[in-house]
Amino acid sequence: MQSSVVTYSKLLEHPEFRIDAECYKPYHLEVEQAIVEKGYKLVQDHTVSVINFGAYSLCNYIAFLDSGKPFLVTEDIKNNEIETGNLHYISDSVHLLLHKSHCVKGQVLLTMAGAYLGRAAVFNEDFECSSNQAIAKITLKSNSINPYYLSTFLNCRHGQSQIERFKTGTGQPNLNLGLIKLIRVVDASNPFQTKIDEIVNIALRLKRKSVDIYQEAQKILISELGLFNWRPKHRLSFVKNYSDTNEAERLDAEYFQPRYDEIVNAIKRYPGGWDTLGNIASLKKCVEVGSDAYMDEGDIPFIRVSNLSPFEITEEKYISNELYTELSQHQPQKGEILFSKDGTPGIAYHLNEKPKKMLPSGGILRLKVKSKQINEDYLTLVLNSMIVQEQINRDVGGSIILHWRPDQVKQTVIPIFDGKKQQQIAQKITEAFDLRKQSKHLLECAKCAVEIAIDQNEDAAIKWLQEQTSLTGLIPEEIATVRRKA
Repeated sequence: MQSSVVTYSKLLEHPEFRIDAECYKPYHLEVEQAIVEKGYKLVQDHTVSVINFGAYSLCNYIAFLDSGKPFLVTEDIKNNEIETGNLHYISDSVHLLLHKSHCVKGQVLLTMAGAYLGRAAVFNEDFECSSNQAIAKITLKSNSINPYYLSTFLNCRHGQSQIERFKTGTGQPNLNLGLIKLIRVVDASNPFQTKIDEIVNIALRLKRKSVDIYQEAQKILISELGLFNWRPKHRLSFVKNYSDTNEAERLDAEYFQPRYDEIVNAIKRYPGGWDTLGNIASLKKCVEVGSDAYMDEGDIPFIRVSNLSPFEITEEKYISNELYTELSQHQPQKGEILFSKDGTPGIAYHLNEKPKKMLPSGGILRLKVKSKQINEDYLTLVLNSMIVQEQINRDVGGSIILHWRPDQVKQTVIPIFDGKKQQQIAQKITEAFDLRKQSKHLLECAKCAVEIAIDQNEDAAIKWLQEQTSLTGLIPEEIATVRRKA
């Protein structure tokens, strides 16, 4: 059992006079003491402004489109990263209307509501975009603080502890703009801030290179099928036979859009042949435990569709060890592919290493390749590609909450490339994942270095950082070179 003895004057120090025990855990008080001893300034001391979306009534104008101006949501903000692989889009006119939500290069973005509260990243993208009402945009004064140092500090445990103490609400926690301004940021020397900037930028460069290589693998796939210049076209009228509707057991016009036939026919004409996913791999449905079983902390992550991406599995909710033992037959195994069928169907992740203990949700299938003709990395790329996404659009079109039935999943057509071509794609996938792993490692190193500088000193942090970067094969001189190029 943990306990803290807190004086009444200590309660008065909190800007909202919080008296709940969670706010005064021994851990939080220890972090606070370390910050005070090192010396700090408030976020507001470094900033020109801390704003977000503006009036909530403006949400009524937002309608997501297939293309347009990017619109960032909280899921897009990670630990010092802005994920651009699954962006939402709005019209140019709505973007102009939401002028308070426009992101500017050099701003630190901090998520301030929901399950992803407390994530920070620097906006340094080459596109113009807006962000939603749950993202705070911190605009810094010139020569006040390095934005990458600030975002890294907010992501480290000294920043997260303060965010944890300032957030309010339970089901939908939030952090208001006024309290963000009062977060204490530990002072750091300019050379140390520059070092953190360098590490974060090399990590982001590695990630961009990883994305480029992954896209090269996708280009090999669609070029081999003769679809490189193919663009989907929605036709207002076309003719289908009654026998087609009878065979498909569908009468809705959307299902029979010619664009879907174009994709399927391209696969079936491929000289190397094709097969259905059900013949290529076995499918096992995972398990739904119910929200009552969710825990915010624990050892066994419960993986929902929102935690799945082609590049990683994130953790958000957990279950008890007892429940895991009861449902352990649903534990994924090395070599399997986790594949989403509900919500956002068509996300595949290959478990190329032995996974930790976890349980995937009922919206996720476990695929195990049973054909010797198919490389798992190749199949994962195909499942994440446009050619499978178009088949999904055909099968689930018109639903509000998308559900892709297992029998439909099994009928998905997959091209069978020759072994050499599959291996070429698999090598690119491996290279892309290795680069992404290095990127993640360096971002964690930057965060840990800030913590070491606070808990010990900057010299110890830089020494540790140099040791860690040498382990990745990236020496400090190379880091500085990449920063100049970025």
